[in-house]
Amino acid sequence: MPIVDPRTGDPLSTPQSEASAAQADPSQYIVDVDMSNFQQVVLEGSMQIPVVLDCWAPWCEPCKSLTPVLEKLAHEYAGSFVLAKLNIEDNQQIAAQLGIRSVPDVKLIMQGQLYDQFQGALPEKQIRDWLGQYLSAPQDAEASPEEQAEAALADGDSATARAIYEQLVQDYPDYHDYQIGLASALVGEGRADEARALLDNLPPEHRDAAKTRGVRARIEFGEEAPDAEEIAALEGRDDSEARFKRALRQVADGRYEEGLEGLLALLKSDRSYGEDIARKTLLRVFDALGAEHPLTVTYRRKLFALLY
Repeated sequence: MPIVDPRTGDPLSTPQSEASAAQADPSQYIVDVDMSNFQQVVLEGSMQIPVVLDCWAPWCEPCKSLTPVLEKLAHEYAGSFVLAKLNIEDNQQIAAQLGIRSVPDVKLIMQGQLYDQFQGALPEKQIRDWLGQYLSAPQDAEASPEEQAEAALADGDSATARAIYEQLVQDYPDYHDYQIGLASALVGEGRADEARALLDNLPPEHRDAAKTRGVRARIEFGEEAPDAEEIAALEGRDDSEARFKRALRQVADGRYEEGLEGLLALLKSDRSYGEDIARKTLLRVFDALGAEHPLTVTYRRKLFALLY
């Protein structure tokens, strides 16, 4: 796995080959460090292979959830980095030299230098992204819980996504994206009131975040869309009202591409319908999906081409 210098993007040369890293003994890449081996493992060792230094303490509750995640990733990377665990309670001199003020404190040491660091018990996906700036992820890496939840939502399996997000919320109560993900799963299960209550209880800075607005938009689509009986009554109709209601139902059901296509077609044929409601609804769907979603990118471009 190539190791890159984040400041230049160039590969860093290391005496240890990928093959020997892959065959490393787990005891060699997850190590408890103290005064007796800190120099050898962290400072000298980082000249050959990156070292992730996990500074923790027995009384630190967040450390108890973070360290197992770091150990799991160390096993997955199979020797592409060494996880060095430093108990600051037993090694206060080292902690003072490192300037540790609170734990957990995680530092990335490469070529004998501090390259990056973070504090607090970050979720697994964020730690993976952090490592990914410097190391290529192992090809056989297991999907993180958040990735599994997102995949379940994409497959329409809201119950599985909800179960995963509930556990993530329990493990990381201060990471509010997981609460937003849980709200999204609740919407998929038809539990809009619970989802809305969850979003309403978010801190003010998260209540109007893009992801939150997206979930709220899905709740609103579900409330506005015609039910199955009304959709059945529209069979055989191809007027603007029928086309709009079908598109709205498709969006509410999570069939976004069909709904977007229907709204775009309605905009082409009858832009004046409902005081330009097709265009306005397209913008609401973009908000629900998020600016980076592939469908948002594609259909925003189509909308721009149609209008201008």
